[in-house]
Amino acid sequence: MRRRRFGTGAAALALAAVGALAGAGGARAAAGPVTYSQSERLAHGVEYQEITVAAAAGTVHGHVVTVDLRDPRVRVDLLTPGAVAARAAVSQLADSRGAVAAVNGDFFDIDESQHPGVTATGSSVGPEIAAGRALKAAVPDAQRFGPALPKGETTQDVLGVGADRRARLDTLTLRGQVRTAAGTYPLGGLDQYALPVGGIGAYTADWGTTSRQRAVCGSDTSRAAGCSTDTYEVAVRAGHVVSTAGAPGTGQVPRGTTVLLGRDAGADTLRTLKVGDRVRVEEHLAAAGSRVPYAFAVGGFPVLRAGAPLAGLDDKTAATRSAAGFGDGGRTLRLLALDGSAESDAGLTVAELATVMAELGCDNAVNLDGGGSTTLVTRAPGAPGATVRNHPTGGAERPVANAIGVLSVR
Repeated sequence: MRRRRFGTGAAALALAAVGALAGAGGARAAAGPVTYSQSERLAHGVEYQEITVAAAAGTVHGHVVTVDLRDPRVRVDLLTPGAVAARAAVSQLADSRGAVAAVNGDFFDIDESQHPGVTATGSSVGPEIAAGRALKAAVPDAQRFGPALPKGETTQDVLGVGADRRARLDTLTLRGQVRTAAGTYPLGGLDQYALPVGGIGAYTADWGTTSRQRAVCGSDTSRAAGCSTDTYEVAVRAGHVVSTAGAPGTGQVPRGTTVLLGRDAGADTLRTLKVGDRVRVEEHLAAAGSRVPYAFAVGGFPVLRAGAPLAGLDDKTAATRSAAGFGDGGRTLRLLALDGSAESDAGLTVAELATVMAELGCDNAVNLDGGGSTTLVTRAPGAPGATVRNHPTGGAERPVANAIGVLSVR
């Protein structure tokens, strides 16, 4: 059994920052140190390890995959079920791409009990980029699922890997517009489960077959707010309106067609359009921090930046958590998943998670979906499928919206 301890450099700065936060807001123990046990090489540039951490709620067991992004024989991508509004188990997502490792990704629309009769879409909260292509934009902040965001952070926050093979924290903001003969109007959404009040959203074949009804529910201040009845849709193909409807639709959007869905003032704008009218829809995800195009990006809220935990990580709930982070100037990526209640009743607070990611050698990290979603899988060389390495809460994998996949390139 091999054991190693890390506690210098960025990790020491992180521990000091946690201590400062504790002094300002009451006693709070930092997690650590991290003890390593089992270690396996999964592929060139990919290593799996098991860890143990002493935390305030007790001993926590976790699973880490380390990826050397300098190695051209490995790459990272977003794994999806084939539609934005769909879910699948992490092992299934990994097997569909032959990934050597994967961890669950972003929080997602999991429950619509506050909107009777409305289907939970399974769509993720934040932006998605897979294989260099933008799949969706972020929902409004108030419509998100997950723990409270640190001050200044938004649903647009992502962890991504650029075409230069460097990992980064960034924000991806939807920039888009709908051009008509009567005027140009801002685009408020792209294949996302919630639209801003008064907005217009674009839905493409990437969305899938799930109803678009959820997009007009909630508000800019409350996810539980009711659903708007003032809605309108138009379908655009080859630059012209081909159909209209007075309510959100369902079913697969054909390739080459864009459905524009408006709520409230956005619906009023779309009602001015008739079949045959010329319409041009433009959209892209604009990065705030990098000019390098992203090969992959997944939503998640930052907990560690420049070697220190963010201020405002105040949730004191110890829970089963997942995270992704990077060090070495973005050249080393680490994926973490904790064991669930089947293995241990302990867990980490969000602040402790930040400390552990720093102990693992990360300078920057995001919190991913946790609880029953927390799943890390690996695939041994020559094995036909992936193996779940952690103990998911409840004893079985939960279908999730997306996952971070590690792919071996030969």
